[in-house]
Amino acid sequence: MAMTPNKILIHKIERDDKRYPRRLMDLFDPPDCLYITGDLELLRKPMLAIVGARNASAQGLKNAYLFAQFIATAGATVISGLARGIDGSAHRAALGTKASTVAVCGTGLDITYPKEHGHLAHAIRTRGLVISELPPGVGPKAFHFPRRNRIIAALSLGVLVIEAAEKSGSLITARIAAELGREVFALPGPIDDPLFAGCHQLIQQGAKLVRNPKDVLEELTFP
Repeated sequence: MAMTPNKILIHKIERDDKRYPRRLMDLFDPPDCLYITGDLELLRKPMLAIVGARNASAQGLKNAYLFAQFIATAGATVISGLARGIDGSAHRAALGTKASTVAVCGTGLDITYPKEHGHLAHAIRTRGLVISELPPGVGPKAFHFPRRNRIIAALSLGVLVIEAAEKSGSLITARIAAELGREVFALPGPIDDPLFAGCHQLIQQGAKLVRNPKDVLEELTFP
């Protein structure tokens, strides 16, 4: 346990710690340790990942909010990557529920990326949980984020993709989730909208097409 200069209390949890999430051991390369700040009890809760485009449409942001609010109210902790767009909308919706939210970061926990999510990150630290495999002081690098996505996929019972372009990082999360035996859900959209090309690709590959949050709850049960 350590306190950063900006007074963030960070717990370091190694693989042999009983608090280390066993679901991460499904990965072929589970993190050697996790840096965590917030409510550690959330590690024991069932999680659903909600991910999608950073440059999401207004309707996409609304859908992410509505799905996250409904799913969290049903008992699942919403997990996402603190990115712009869909991630941020899902986190904000879940913060207002008892289930709360978990953010997995691609930086050390003393650095907020993107910077405009400073208030959101603070709210999640206060009422949810923030996780990284990177130690304090490590800033954002492009290769950090695909590795972050594998943690999101492994911790979740399923991954819901709201909007995703053909080469979206969200597809990495969905692919890893499928490889790990997690459920994958995708929201369809207009066939000529590039923001849904990734979602349609996932559906072609066997992801469950969802039209509303109840479609997710038909596949997953949250105590």
